[in-house]
Amino acid sequence: MRKDNARSLASTFAGYCILIFFALVFLYPFVIQIATSFKTEPDAAAHPLSPFPDPMSMGGYEKVFVNTDLPLWLGNSLLVTVVVTAGRVLLDSMAGYALSRLRFAGRRAIFSSIIAIMAVPGVVLFIPKFLVLNQLGMYDSYTALILPVIADAAGVFIMKQFFDSLPVSVEEAARVDGAGVFRTYWSVVLPMARPALLTLTIISFQGTWNEFPHSLVAVQSPELFTLPRGLADLVSGSLGKGTQYPLKLGAALLATIPVAVVFVVFQRYFVRGANEGSEKG
Repeated sequence: MRKDNARSLASTFAGYCILIFFALVFLYPFVIQIATSFKTEPDAAAHPLSPFPDPMSMGGYEKVFVNTDLPLWLGNSLLVTVVVTAGRVLLDSMAGYALSRLRFAGRRAIFSSIIAIMAVPGVVLFIPKFLVLNQLGMYDSYTALILPVIADAAGVFIMKQFFDSLPVSVEEAARVDGAGVFRTYWSVVLPMARPALLTLTIISFQGTWNEFPHSLVAVQSPELFTLPRGLADLVSGSLGKGTQYPLKLGAALLATIPVAVVFVVFQRYFVRGANEGSEKG
C-alpha cells in the first residue's frame, strides 16, 4: 500500500511539474510582451528577453497615444466588432433555425453549400471580395468593413446543429396558442439557445476584433483603419527608423485587453447557461 501511494504521489507530482513547465512556456512570451512595453528603447534592444524592465518607463504607452492613431483604431474596431457580432448572432441564429425547423425546397442543398463554404480558405476570396466591393461602390467605407462579414457559415452551422438537438415538442405549445414561426423562434426557442448564442458571441467578437485580412482588402484610408490594420502599419515601420519595441508591444497589449475581458465575462455566463440547459434536459 505504501509503495502504491508513493508511486501515485510521484506520478501526480511529475504530472504537475510537466503542466507547470508547459504553462510557463506558453505564458513566457506574454510576460515578455508586458515587460518590454514598460522598457526604454535601449533596454528593449539590449535585453529583449528579460522579463524585468530596467529602468521601468511609460514612454512606450505615451508614444502610443501621442504618435499614433490608436484611439481612432480602437473606435473603428469597437464599432465594427459590435455591429458585426450583433448581426451574426441575429442572422446566424435565424438562418440556423430556418434550416433546422422549416421544410422547403433546396434546404439540404443550402446547408451543403454552407458546409462547402467553410472548407474554402479565406485567402482564395480576397480578390473576388475586392472586385465585388469595388463594383458595388462600397470599397473604402464602413459598409465594406461590416456588410461582407455580418453573417458567416460557421455561425449558421453552430446554431443549426444546436436547434437540431432541441426537441420539437417544446414548440408545439406555442403553435397551439397561435404563435407564428418568428414568434416561436423569438419567444420559445431562442431563450433556450443561450449556450450556443454565447458561444457564437465569443467567437464572433474575437474573430471580428482580430480580423486583419478583410480590412486589408476592404479599406485603404487611414481614418478607416481598424486596430489590426493599424498595428500592422506600425510594425511595417510607419513611424520611422528603429525597432520601437516598447511602442509596438504596448499597442499590441492594449489591443488584447478588450478580447480578454469579453472572453472571461462571457465564459462565466456560458458555463452557467450550459449547466441550466443540462438541468432542464
